[in-house]
Amino acid sequence: MYLVRRTYKTKPGEARRVASLVHKQVQIYHDAGHREEFSVAFNAGTVPGENNIVILEWTTAAFQSPAREGNNIPPAAMEAGAAYRPYIESSHIEFWELLTPNKMQD
Repeated sequence: MYLVRRTYKTKPGEARRVASLVHKQVQIYHDAGHREEFSVAFNAGTVPGENNIVILEWTTAAFQSPAREGNNIPPAAMEAGAAYRPYIESSHIEFWELLTPNKMQD
């Protein structure tokens, strides 16, 4: 199992808006069977840490290319993604292998 984390750096004051729009997009993917359960978090300056950050996380058993043959991306998801792009300064994605009981070492 893997943890996937996408981090968005937003323009000042736009973290909550971007978090809402990202959630809307990923919910479309989830409802269409393209994404597992997920969570979205943000820091708009109300908690310690870096401001103007949105974090999207989900777990998955395997990675699949969005450009794979037969993958039909819902048009509504593409439209939802376009809605938050003007508010993004940068983004990056991280992939982490989860420590499961069968991977534990003594």
